[in-house]
Amino acid sequence: MGRKQTRICADQQACSLLRAALLSILLCGPQHVLSDSDEAALTEWEVWKSSHGISYDESDDMHRRAIWEENKRLIEDSNQGFFMGIRPFSMAMNKYGDLTKQEYQILQGANINAQFVRRGREVSAWRLRHNAKKFDSWFVDYRKMGYVTEVKDQGYCGSCWAFSTTGAIEGQIYKKTGQLVSLSEQNLVDCSKQYGTYGCSGAWMANAYDYVVNNGLQSTNTYPYTSVDTQPCYYDSRLAVAHIKDYRFIPKGDEQALADAVATIGPITVAIDADHSSFLFYSSGIYDEPNCNPNNLSHAVLLVGYGSEDGQDYWIIKNSWGSSWGEGGYMRLIRDGRNTCGIASYALYPIL
Repeated sequence: MGRKQTRICADQQACSLLRAALLSILLCGPQHVLSDSDEAALTEWEVWKSSHGISYDESDDMHRRAIWEENKRLIEDSNQGFFMGIRPFSMAMNKYGDLTKQEYQILQGANINAQFVRRGREVSAWRLRHNAKKFDSWFVDYRKMGYVTEVKDQGYCGSCWAFSTTGAIEGQIYKKTGQLVSLSEQNLVDCSKQYGTYGCSGAWMANAYDYVVNNGLQSTNTYPYTSVDTQPCYYDSRLAVAHIKDYRFIPKGDEQALADAVATIGPITVAIDADHSSFLFYSSGIYDEPNCNPNNLSHAVLLVGYGSEDGQDYWIIKNSWGSSWGEGGYMRLIRDGRNTCGIASYALYPIL
């Protein structure tokens, strides 16, 4: 993508200290005398690049800075509405600040028209409702129940489909065994292409489930993530720690059935329309994008619960863009029966 990751800091702690020092100089300008060269270097753009370990050649730097400044204006304009109480969520600059629209679409990784996607067997909405009535759960959060591994980061690879798949299987293994094991997304990226997946170029999660049904899956410890799809498959069945028998889809567009599945089954694999700058730079609050299209499913995430705040219901989704994105790597998405962003258009879960 034209990015060059530089080794500015030896470790994360050093990066944090550098960032703090730069910001301190910026914030305390009147009390600190800077040379002309210091002042030229310590712009917001330079601080942003330093904090993320990024550098560019001179010509590319101007181009990238123009993209970053446009995104910065967009974020500031949106946040004015948030602070005035007009928008229910805030946005913030993050590590994706200099991405073009095309690069952002690569980052997503599930951009096929949902109307033409193969679906598998569906679970009965009536059965889900019947089972859910026994729980009568107004709030569900599997993060607090031990089902959910740490927030992961797919890097600049459209492998969101693999993270959404492993997350649901991790939850079911915990439900069955009480052991939370981080499963290998790289195992899926490298080895499931013959099942219809495309590595860093995206996939549908049912195809990934097909691979696991037939092969099993290793853990992250024995098959670590590399964020590239150019290496061969290293899968070793002797090291497999996850096996599933099948999977089921939630009835398409049925938010009640989806909520019932979350309440009674566990974390659910879902696809959503994330093809908006408001999603890319989401920071906090209950996300409600009026331009979301339930048939434009561009990104895979993990649905880990639901709740309500000040009378507004929401879904809790786990993203795979690291913990610095959103609310610690998570988003609250509006839940109002309109199938916002297609949350219930392509939802499925594994059967162990």
